[in-house]
Amino acid sequence: MKAPKVMEHIKPAHIECTKEDVAPTVIMPGDPLRAKYIAEKFLTDVKMINRARNMFGYTGYYNGKRVTVMGHGMGMPSVSIYAFELYYFFDVQRIIRIGTCGGLKEEVKVPDLILATESYTESNFAYSYNGDPTHRAFPSRLLTDKIRKTAKEQGIFMHEGAVMCTEQFGFYSDNENVLKRVPENIDLYGEEMETFALFHIADSFGKEAAAILTVVDSKFEKTFLSIEERERSLDKMIKLALDSAE
Repeated sequence: MKAPKVMEHIKPAHIECTKEDVAPTVIMPGDPLRAKYIAEKFLTDVKMINRARNMFGYTGYYNGKRVTVMGHGMGMPSVSIYAFELYYFFDVQRIIRIGTCGGLKEEVKVPDLILATESYTESNFAYSYNGDPTHRAFPSRLLTDKIRKTAKEQGIFMHEGAVMCTEQFGFYSDNENVLKRVPENIDLYGEEMETFALFHIADSFGKEAAAILTVVDSKFEKTFLSIEERERSLDKMIKLALDSAE
């Protein structure tokens, strides 16, 4: 399935910069303030490229590699807007989502990392987007392999497996009913709210996408990271994504 046709002469409605301002690789956290944090802590020669709707975006250099860091907001509707515009209008080649998730296996502990190898959703996002009835989406093999190789070289342990992409925050809903309906052949490691839309849109353009997730809570643990603890625990994931950028 291909990307949906958009109106001729349409311009990006949510990102305000030039194509030249954006690097071919974009690292995307959900929180725009986390994008700011990454730019200030890890990048050099940084330029703010987007502030529209306070969805901050920055382009700079990491170990000599030009990279863009930009927030994508929460949920599939939000990430779909920014992923679509980056791929379609700004010729971005690859997006690495760096986000948080809840653990769905007892062996997946807080704050472990998960490399998403599949995203399953009950949403009809794909059908609404381009008429595809699928509820499963997959990351790009090449980009996922690059992250896996980088993690191995750095001695970073990651779980690898499918994640559930929900339309609501699990702790604020009766999510067990949703999990009971997941096909038996899909072995879920975590739940979050964005990967399916990102993977599906990337595939529709023939572009690359991957996702590294930090487990910040679990149905098997009483541990629930505070906002401050989440910030500190995410640096390993951030650096892994930057080191995997091309």
